[in-house]
Amino acid sequence: MKKALLPVLLCCLLLSACGDRAAQSRYEAFADALSSAESLAFTAEVRCEYPERSQRFTLRYEKEAGVQRVTVLAPQLIEGVSATLGEDGAALCYEGVTLDTPPLDPYGLTPMNALPKLVSALATALPDTHWEEDGCAVYRLVPDDHLAVTVWFTEGMKPLAAELASDGNVGVFCELSDWSPSYERSAKENLGGDLPAQHPPQL
Repeated sequence: MKKALLPVLLCCLLLSACGDRAAQSRYEAFADALSSAESLAFTAEVRCEYPERSQRFTLRYEKEAGVQRVTVLAPQLIEGVSATLGEDGAALCYEGVTLDTPPLDPYGLTPMNALPKLVSALATALPDTHWEEDGCAVYRLVPDDHLAVTVWFTEGMKPLAAELASDGNVGVFCELSDWSPSYERSAKENLGGDLPAQHPPQL
């Protein structure tokens, strides 16, 4: 009986390994195309978790010619406040009012730099694990020793939602929409097409 089960177990292991390689290859193609994109824009519903309160924002992210801009769309009281991050990775420079948003962790994660950190992780950090969840492909990225980024994708590899965790504590939840990169035609399929919407985790 044990001898009869051995070939079945070997087949299962081979299929699992092939699936892992395929998932890894899909992500690498997405990351390569994102890195070479001429520009990128998207909207994010963001929830930030402080020890004694939560804060919610609607933010617009735009990147062009290496310069990143994050603009507040909501709440209305601070609508229009924006910050930029240059190619050199310098600190966010606010235009107009500076937001009173203290860091979410000891390493400087804030509501306004969470989206640039997310985009950087998507483009440069390879996944350390991945799985399927509610019809979405989920990848966990570890861009540095303190930050872990979990991202939910459609079947076409369009990001739908993300969590940013510092030292194991999730500080930022994002729901992403209007993902709009500009890229070479050959990279289009790796950045996610206009496929039917999946349902990411709710904030």
